[in-house]
This record gives sequence, C-alpha cells and structure tokens, in this order.
Amino acid sequence: MRKDITVTAEPRTLRGKNEARRLRVTGSTPAVLYGSGGEAVPVAVSPKELIKILQSKSGHNTIFNLAVTGGENTPVMIVDWQKDPIKSNLLHADLLRIDLTKRLRVMVPVHPAGEPKGVKLQGGLHEVITREIEIECLPDDIPESFTVDATELMMGQSIRASDVALKASMVLLSNPEAVISHVVAMKAEEVAATPAEGEAAAGTAPAASAEPEVIKKGKKDEDAAPEEKKKK
Repeated sequence: MRKDITVTAEPRTLRGKNEARRLRVTGSTPAVLYGSGGEAVPVAVSPKELIKILQSKSGHNTIFNLAVTGGENTPVMIVDWQKDPIKSNLLHADLLRIDLTKRLRVMVPVHPAGEPKGVKLQGGLHEVITREIEIECLPDDIPESFTVDATELMMGQSIRASDVALKASMVLLSNPEAVISHVVAMKAEEVAATPAEGEAAAGTAPAASAEPEVIKKGKKDEDAAPEEKKKK
C-alpha cells in the first residue's frame, strides 16, 4: 500500500563492517537502494523511521518515498532487513525502487472475522490454518490485509484462498484450495472419573473386608470402638 511518507537518506561513500558500526553509533543504519533498472546506491537511513514502517498495519508492503540527499527521490519498499537478535536494533535494510506502472508479487495477511455458527451451535473449534496469501497487483492496489467472514461456517466447512474477495488489479497466486480456516470437532478428552469420598466408584469390585477387630482382654464388647480407616 502506498503511503504519503518520505524518509530521508544520506549517500555512503565508505563501506564495510567498520563503517557500518560507525553509522550505528551515530544513530543511523546502513542500507542499499537498488532495482528498477537503476544502480545500487549505498545509503544511511534512520532506523526509527524504518521500524515504524515495518510495525505499521501494511508492514513491509508499505510503499513510501526515499529522498536521497543530492540524489533521487523515488518510491521504495523494504524487501529485506536484519535485526540484532538480542537488542532488536535494525542492522541493515534493502530498499527496492518501485515502478508504479509494473505489477508486484506480495504476501498479504488474511483475517477471519466473526464467530462461526459451527462453534456457537455445534460446539466445534474454529482453527486458522493460513494467515496470508500471495497475490499479484499494481503497487497502488496492494491492500493492508484481507478480512473474510467466518460467521456462516458450520462443522466441517472451511474458507479457502479462492473465497478471498480480490479487487482492482489483484490476481491470486496462492493455491486456490489452500484452507484459510475451518470448523472441526473438539478432540475428545479422557477425564478420569473420581469417586466421591467414602463412595466406591461405579462398576468397581467391592473392597476386601477389613480384618476383624481385636478387643483387649478385660474390656466389654460394647466399650470397644472400631478403629477408623485413615483417609487417604
């Protein structure tokens, strides 16, 4: 999706690991601008601006303007990036020039919406299988995401990639039969029956008879109290 965003970039004359570290210390991130028949141009950009774009709703499908100081101003997309595995800092980015007249292949998220009838009425489970599909379209037609209505799904029914409504120049590239989500029966859980305290479990054999009580010599029978079983 094209956004009215402009990110400034400074051309880089030096390259290598040492130069990249120096840039990061100063608060910039090394990047490379390439594609669309133009030369590859090493640049330095603000990592905060690129992270903000990557974390937006359209994410890496966002088309924005890159203004290189003393050079070109062109629409681009972030097609690859590297982050520090511990600090999550942006270490590098690849920026692709976009020709707004040529079609692109992109992956777009798909979100099933609503509670299916198969869950409410039949006690089923709604499972999401595929979270994004691949399409081809013109740059200006790239959507942030697709939303599909799952409310009419009954047990055993599914939403497939071919059910996603495409608009304008969009063409589905994913397998049309790929399942987006479906409603399935809940898996049976084996629950052990726990008998009530003091009661024998139904269907079990009666407990063996207790040993006869021993009455101490010299005491009357009526004074002898049976020993209570210790509760486990």
